[in-house]
Amino acid sequence: MPTHLVVSISGHGFGHVAQTAPVLNALHKRHPEIHITVRSSASADHLRSRIHAPFTHMQSSGDIGMAMISPLEVNVRDSRAAYRAFHAEWATRVTEEARLLRELHADLVFANVGYLPLAGAQQAGIANAALCSLNWSDIYRYYCGEDTITRQIQSCYANADAFLRATPGMAMNDLANLIPVAPIADIGTNRRDELNRHLKLSKQEKLVLVSMGGIASRLPIENWPRTNGVHYLVQASWQVCPESGRRTGHPDAIILESLPMGFSDLLASSDALICKPGYGSFVEAASSGIPVLYVGRPDWPESSALIEWLQQHGVSREVSLNALQQGRFAEILEEICNEPRPASRVPSGAEQVADYLARQLMR
Repeated sequence: MPTHLVVSISGHGFGHVAQTAPVLNALHKRHPEIHITVRSSASADHLRSRIHAPFTHMQSSGDIGMAMISPLEVNVRDSRAAYRAFHAEWATRVTEEARLLRELHADLVFANVGYLPLAGAQQAGIANAALCSLNWSDIYRYYCGEDTITRQIQSCYANADAFLRATPGMAMNDLANLIPVAPIADIGTNRRDELNRHLKLSKQEKLVLVSMGGIASRLPIENWPRTNGVHYLVQASWQVCPESGRRTGHPDAIILESLPMGFSDLLASSDALICKPGYGSFVEAASSGIPVLYVGRPDWPESSALIEWLQQHGVSREVSLNALQQGRFAEILEEICNEPRPASRVPSGAEQVADYLARQLMR
């Protein structure tokens, strides 16, 4: 029977997939014989767009994440209710998880950053490790306070064989098993000449990628002014006004889904990125030398670590949500596009984590 790695990936935004996919790709290159099962509430299409290693997909949720009102605002009341329901029969839930992992014949459980799979693996005596720039015990504690649920979540992480904390990330000083690793990113290829030919653009025109990190949302791009030579790459749903249902959008918007390349290559081929603070967005943009215009998210505990790192390693500016909604950012966007770009760099975190997983699996 082949060695079996069971991977749990949170569906809360795209950052968890963005951190995990490069690790699995690196591991598969070294050990193609390892069978990988990915358990996630993220769609199979999105997972396969990022994970190039063969894997079996199981629809599953190993964590609650946080209920969101928008990409920038947490619904604390609904989050608290969801956690209480998830933990109401906690011992039974863990026992059932342990049974499933035994049936899967898992040799190692690897979580980003669902804690139920870790708890199940620990009860079943299966090796287990977590990877992320955040953990849900710290996030839950920040919004909901210290209680039994906080302690149950924290115990899952503390009792893992290791918590591999991606850089940049939250401090997590209460985890004695913490192993910091370098930044992790899937760096795309700059295919701008190909993109210009496909879109019939001149070399002087600018492409600005807009992404809010996988949380269902829409910015009112119909309010954005037309700036000579600037085109916005947006998802198809943004071209429809949700209030009226009419197709409005922006005359200079280009639909992401219509383009013949994946997100990483599009990012590496763009002149700038507009986004919220998010691990995948920030690290991939900085690693590709792409300037970032981001909307502040002061109430998200991970934000300060991400922003501090981006300011050190990339070109960036903050813009208010109000300014972004009203389209009052043209001057700032022009400024960052004209700044010298830092050299592209290949982060080594994926290789570090793949090394760790290989050592555990090849014992």
